[in-house]
This record gives sequence, structure tokens and C-alpha cells, in this order.
Amino acid sequence: MSAPLDFYFDFSSPYGYLAAERIDDLAARYGRTVTWHPVLLGVIFQKTGAVPLTQAPLKGDYVARDFARSARFMGLPYRAPSRFPIPTQVAARAFYWLWDQDPDQARSFGRALYRALFVDDRDISAPDTVLDLAAAQGIDRAALADALAAPALKERLKQEVEAALGRGVCGSPYIVVDGEPFLGADRLPQLERWLAAGPGGF
Repeated sequence: MSAPLDFYFDFSSPYGYLAAERIDDLAARYGRTVTWHPVLLGVIFQKTGAVPLTQAPLKGDYVARDFARSARFMGLPYRAPSRFPIPTQVAARAFYWLWDQDPDQARSFGRALYRALFVDDRDISAPDTVLDLAAAQGIDRAALADALAAPALKERLKQEVEAALGRGVCGSPYIVVDGEPFLGADRLPQLERWLAAGPGGF
């Protein structure tokens, strides 16, 4: 099997949500799997000098419309969260804890986190919300709570973000296939063309 795709995203990224709903099925059509990497856009923005899209002068109103329009275009439900952007450290740490045990369940959990924020307007920055969502997925709530209270997951997330920066990750979603980076959910058609073209892409 060919090398997996690397999918970098922040759980507070609307475009990351859109990509998360499509990336695994897209990759599977070409015999690929996907390795998910939650990151923290706040740390990335410190390196790039960027700000959250909705806070950028002139651009904020446009991207708010584009989030909803892009979801409609892709046939996905979307409701603008009442609180945005939000910190996602707890969600990302919980994801990595589960990924090390069961990547498939972690992907389902990741999509549940995204839908909780961008469809149901739930605050996934709150530990109790993350734990409730995990329990609804059949995940041991108490075991996850204990893991989140320990320092190991904090260090794991820090290392993952540093590794992402070292690879040039500059936004969400950022997808790497065969060393070729694609930034943004609107690059999924280009990504598919690359996969369809075979070794070396197009």
C-alpha cells in the first residue's frame, strides 16, 4: 500500500471540519489511509504572524459567509458556533490518547468533536464536553479523564505541534501526500487529481 496521507488540522477550524468529513473516503478510493494530526492554530499563527480568519480586517465577514457556503457546496451541515474561535488543547490531547489505542475510533471521535462544534454549537473547549462526547462514542470516560490530568498528553501535543511546524504546516487543514502539501478544504479536488495521477502526481 502507498504511504498514508498526513492530515493536519485544528478542531476550531471550519475548513478542517469540512476536510475531516471527506478525507478518509477520498484517500480510500486510491488505496491510501490517513494519519490524523490535530495541531494548535494559535501556536502556528505565532510563527506565521497570522490571526484567526474571522478577526482579519476586511476578511472576517467574507470568511464567515464562505464557511457556510462551502459547507452547503459540499453537502455538509453547518451552524456558526456562538463562541469562535475556541481553544482546542483538551480535544487534541484526548484525540491523541485515543489514536494510540484505536485510530479508527479516534477518527470517529474527531468527527464527533467537529460536529459538536460546527453543527450542534457545543463548547468543545470544556473538558466535560470532550469527556461526554467520548463516552457517547463508547470510550472509557474515567480513563480518559485520568489521562487528561497527567502531563504526558500535554507534552505529546506540544511535540506534535513542533513537528508540524518543522514540516511547514501553516494552517488548517494542511494535507501532505508523497511530500506534496495542500492547504485548505478547497484543495481537495487538487489532492484527488494528484492521487489519481499516480507516482509523482500531476
